[in-house]
Amino acid sequence: MRDSRRLTPFARYGRAVALGAVLVAALGSRARATVACPVGAGGSAALGRINPELRLRFIDERLARTAHRAQVWTWGWGIGIGVATVANVVPLFFVAPEDRIDWYVGAGTTIVGVVPLLIAPLAVVGDARELRARLDARTATDDVCALLADAEARLVRDAQNQSDGQRWWLHVGNVLLNTGVGLFLGIGYHHWAAGAFNIVVGSAIGEAIILTQPTSTIGDLETYRAGAFAAPGTFAFAPVATF
Repeated sequence: MRDSRRLTPFARYGRAVALGAVLVAALGSRARATVACPVGAGGSAALGRINPELRLRFIDERLARTAHRAQVWTWGWGIGIGVATVANVVPLFFVAPEDRIDWYVGAGTTIVGVVPLLIAPLAVVGDARELRARLDARTATDDVCALLADAEARLVRDAQNQSDGQRWWLHVGNVLLNTGVGLFLGIGYHHWAAGAFNIVVGSAIGEAIILTQPTSTIGDLETYRAGAFAAPGTFAFAPVATF
């Protein structure tokens, strides 16, 4: 083993810097593990006893999971509705002129169905991406409580957004829209069969879109508030150490 007394001053300086960096990192990790943060998102006292880093990790992982499901839901229905629109346009070149209104209306209503998916995507998609970017860019000096407060606000907002997507008036609006389309064809053009088809099929598809929307953040928020994601005694908050 090389005698440390034989090291050059430059080598001794380099070793001191390296040891200092290790010490700073260790102290930073320990400080993060022992810091206390206020309870947000309407959480319980049990939540306040859970380490802030674990609270951050829970929110980050759950939002990322739901964001993935939301993207699958958006793209899946978007592609499906796009195909349905094309399926309503193609027959226009082959049907009699007096029957084209049925296909025009069908194409129009399918386009209406895809608009909300494009202009009002679920908030969890952007929130999960932004939170992950903030966590990836964090440094040892970043305030973990500020990061946690931001994550909690996103969790609450996304749960509310998903709850709003299940409101009763959306179901009513879906049925009224498709009923109006059916009556338009029936009363306006005496195409009662096409009108009835639009009412039944259009309402069914609209309900399927609403009911399959990801809503897991609602349950995640309740789990977070109760502090039920940590085993009792496993992730309890440790008092701040003094040095």
